[in-house]
Amino acid sequence: MTLFHRSIVAGLAAGLLLASPVALVADEPSPSNWDGLVQVKSKKLDAVFLLPGEDFRAYTKVMIDPAQVAFKKNWMRDINNSRRDLSRKVTQEDADEIMAAARTNFADVFAEEFLKGGYKIVQSPGPDVLRLSPGIINLYVTAPDTMSPGRSRTFTVESGSATLFIEVRDSTTGALMARVADSRTTRESPTLTYSNSVTNLADFRDLFKQWAKICVTGIDNLKELSPVPAQLTVGQKLD
Repeated sequence: MTLFHRSIVAGLAAGLLLASPVALVADEPSPSNWDGLVQVKSKKLDAVFLLPGEDFRAYTKVMIDPAQVAFKKNWMRDINNSRRDLSRKVTQEDADEIMAAARTNFADVFAEEFLKGGYKIVQSPGPDVLRLSPGIINLYVTAPDTMSPGRSRTFTVESGSATLFIEVRDSTTGALMARVADSRTTRESPTLTYSNSVTNLADFRDLFKQWAKICVTGIDNLKELSPVPAQLTVGQKLD
């Protein structure tokens, strides 16, 4: 198992995503199998696990659960240790606002991209409905804007980074069909760029849009390839 997979599972096992309506915590996967899912090769995502023999052709609608959000461990402590001015320290209220903004904007972006892709967004299960249970873990905001009086200007080459984790299930039975995970940074500027709450939000929305487009395209590809081969080999290329 790669270090990437260990970090994903460790984060889940620590309870970062336990609030999800569909449990995202699983036993630690082997390199070949994770709750019956087999890892396949993807050009666009760090890790993709699929259920052999699954058929995605019937699904034309999606339910998208509220994204569970968790900061990278010790993020607040590390940010505050780098700030001498007490008025610029990140508070729990600041962190809660960032998580709420991430959750709301993730939902908006994903719904928009799936609608563009021809999928109807629904709130109830059905035989043609896929249920997506997303999580954003290891969220790291490089220069959180605390809106303190007389605050200094902060310049960065990137707004931050995060890891996306999604479980895909049949909405009526709850059967697990796929898991995906991917870690990315936001825009990377060749020079230092002024960062504030507005630029941070815009950059993370762009990151969410990248993920959403990849997910829409991925489901389209799986529908074309369905049924998924009943005998998947580890690392088999499907996209």
